[in-house]
Amino acid sequence: MAPKKTAKKAAPRPSAKPRPPKGPVWQWSAVETAAAIRAGAVSSVEVVEAHLARMRAVNPKLNAVVVDLSDEALKAAKAADSAAARRNPGLLHGVPITIKENADYAGRPNPNGVPAQMSIIAPSDAPVVRNLKKAGAIVIGLTNTPEFSFRGFTDNPLHGLTLNPWDPEITCGGSSGGAGSAVAAGIGTIAHGNDIGGSLRWPAHCNGVATIKPTQGRIPAYNESAATERPMLAHLMSAQGPLARSVGDVRLALEVMSARDPRDPWWVPAPLAGPKPKGPIKVALAKLPDDMDVDPSVHAALRTAADHLERSGYRVSEVEVPDINGVWHTWCDIITNETVTLQETAMLKVTSEDFHIAWNGIKGSANTLDLAGWMRATAARNSHIRAWQLFFEQYPVVLAPTTVKPTPGPREDAISGERAQEIFWNDLRFVSAINVLGLPSAVVPVALHAGKPIGVQLIAGRYREDLTLDAAAAIEKRVGMLVRQLWDRMG
Repeated sequence: MAPKKTAKKAAPRPSAKPRPPKGPVWQWSAVETAAAIRAGAVSSVEVVEAHLARMRAVNPKLNAVVVDLSDEALKAAKAADSAAARRNPGLLHGVPITIKENADYAGRPNPNGVPAQMSIIAPSDAPVVRNLKKAGAIVIGLTNTPEFSFRGFTDNPLHGLTLNPWDPEITCGGSSGGAGSAVAAGIGTIAHGNDIGGSLRWPAHCNGVATIKPTQGRIPAYNESAATERPMLAHLMSAQGPLARSVGDVRLALEVMSARDPRDPWWVPAPLAGPKPKGPIKVALAKLPDDMDVDPSVHAALRTAADHLERSGYRVSEVEVPDINGVWHTWCDIITNETVTLQETAMLKVTSEDFHIAWNGIKGSANTLDLAGWMRATAARNSHIRAWQLFFEQYPVVLAPTTVKPTPGPREDAISGERAQEIFWNDLRFVSAINVLGLPSAVVPVALHAGKPIGVQLIAGRYREDLTLDAAAAIEKRVGMLVRQLWDRMG
């Protein structure tokens, strides 16, 4: 009997290259981009080149990115594509991002929008920059900010005015206006910003993107280039954070940015997720104070957001939140008196007339405090935080407006001190007040009104960013990403 022939094994077919996400590379989310690079569906060089091309196409009209880091970014992308780098990729390996120009970027000036400060060179990366780079992110540019990052409108004598990609006749917000304009227009998947009176949430609203102002202490902060330390309450009211086109990207960026840095003594190693509330989560739709002049489009947007949450399993009730007026005045008194005491004289010497008008508007809303008054204001802050923390025991999430009026013009706060006061007190009261409480607050786009985006705030208790982002994601799931409509317009 002839021996049985052994069947030859078929040679394994070469595995097909993983499919990349649909659409142009610059439109992919950070989550999709990171996954595609890890899977080998695309190289970091290809991704960075696509974002740089987008930047060259749209930034000349917007003036959102004011420091072009193209050469440095391409070198970093090539390094990211090396075999050694691919063995242990970070969460944002090869993903292009932008950094706000008021954060230290090693070897670069940190002028904070002020021409007289161009000689201030950062000796090291700020913690948030360091954390993003450690995770593999590639910085393609630095974004614009107003003078001393102290206005809600992004314009300065150093780099000029940044425009809103939806409409040049409305502001891109501030102070992270360059960040918001850039990421909405498709320059970078994530934009870094910071927020001491609304500087993440206001630009997110204006540009139709998502953000999170984290709890104070969540993301470490420090600028080695600063001549002096920030006063304590300014530090406690300020937060670093991300702006992005989707809530998922905001969540990913928050995780990366939150890594420990020993240079920030206020950093807190709190978990990114807490225990899930029992039963359906109760959401407080904040009653708006009677003295606020509220546009009907804002009422409609809040109701739309509430309906989306209800359909997602939340239980929404319109209730009065704890003393929003008193909270705002505490914020205004503290930040103004610290600035007047420690910074005002030096700032006014090197800033523009527009800055003076806007600053005098904010200053005019504050009470002048002596030492005893200062102590009472800081004690009042504790009382306000306690009241809100107790409120969250019943309502874990608060739904509130970002602004109660349509987005104003690009230099509206420089019209007069009275107009600046009106914007911060009437329009943005629910934004700035949250800073003095140190609470996490997310913003997510809800609708377009007259072709311009409207976002809402989701606020939760300390270190419960997860609750704000879960609620924001529930709204986004029903609304979709509004920037896709912007991209169709822009081409």
